[in-house]
Amino acid sequence: MPLQRGISLTTGTAFVVLIALICGLALNSLLQLQALCTQMTTVVETQNRKIDLITQTQVAAHMRTDSLFRMVLDVDPFERDVHFIEFNRAGFLVGSGRNALRQMGFTAAEQRSFDDQTRLVNNIESVQERIIDLLNAEHGADAHRVLVSEAIPMQERFNRQLADMRTLYHQANLGALQQVKQSYQRTFSFTLAFSIAAIALALLIAWRTLRKARLRSRLIREQMVELERSRAALREEATHDPLTGLANRRLFYDRLHQAVRHAHRYGGKLGILYVDLDRFKEINDQHGHHVGDAVLTEVAKRLTASIRDSDSAARLGGDEFVVLLEEVQGREDCISAAHKIGLAVNADTRFYGIDLEIAVSIGHALYPDDGSDEDDLIRAADASMYRAKSGYECEQQQRLPF
Repeated sequence: MPLQRGISLTTGTAFVVLIALICGLALNSLLQLQALCTQMTTVVETQNRKIDLITQTQVAAHMRTDSLFRMVLDVDPFERDVHFIEFNRAGFLVGSGRNALRQMGFTAAEQRSFDDQTRLVNNIESVQERIIDLLNAEHGADAHRVLVSEAIPMQERFNRQLADMRTLYHQANLGALQQVKQSYQRTFSFTLAFSIAAIALALLIAWRTLRKARLRSRLIREQMVELERSRAALREEATHDPLTGLANRRLFYDRLHQAVRHAHRYGGKLGILYVDLDRFKEINDQHGHHVGDAVLTEVAKRLTASIRDSDSAARLGGDEFVVLLEEVQGREDCISAAHKIGLAVNADTRFYGIDLEIAVSIGHALYPDDGSDEDDLIRAADASMYRAKSGYECEQQQRLPF
């Protein structure tokens, strides 16, 4: 008892330490993941959004200069109006992109770069307005000269500034990613150390627990195997004849019920063969029950071997057997099956050094001609069997071609 208490105390302490390790691991992982989430938000939502806005502004500024260039080259006033509309729309995009960028906030270095861009943008807009005024005054050559000498160089400087700002944000992204990588390395190392400790402790607990539980597990497995065997034996005993191994009355009636339902639903037919041993009581009385049991077992073997795999044979009790023939075409199929069984069963056999003649009488019934339910079919087949014993149906069966 003291040893058992010591083991229980050790196991309990180990479980408490294991839970503490797991809680520490979970808390550290949550904190580190929160930090990683913040850093990734900065990278993805802030820096990438700024890069997208810079790209949008650069594309819009290029479209604005391109529209202005087409206005200078095109002499058709209607075409100039189309390019002028595009010029204004591009200007709106440049302004909205810069406003969105301003609302996101800047560092000191980013603010200085943005102020330089603002001054350059104002100069560009001033030059572009002068070009438009020259075009409206029909001074196309002067407008072209100003465009080439002033507007386009300014636009190139503006593009370089935007490229420098994009590079700045890319560098910021790289820095944030480096921080994320460092946080990941710290989280990985810490988590790995805690996980190894937790796994080692769990293995130790499992080893100590398995040592105590091995005998109980083996005993439980043996009991489960024995219980399953008992269940299988009970199921077999409840549904099969213990002497012949054929289905018993209960199982046969269940199969017959299902077959009748199937035939009724799909308009099919099925047959019942009622098989009764002739002079079986004489064999039991003259030679003993052990010989009678051997005869019943041999009849069951021959009966099973002479029917189809889809058919079912059962022992109703005593020397009475029954066969369920599914999916038959008519009464001729039942008579043919009965003839085949008779040839297989009716033969001389030697049991315990005694020569015996085995003979059976077979009656048949056909669904739905002879009955609409199980009881009607069994009664009809039983009545047919008694007529066969009298010789009337035997003569009728012998006249059929096989």
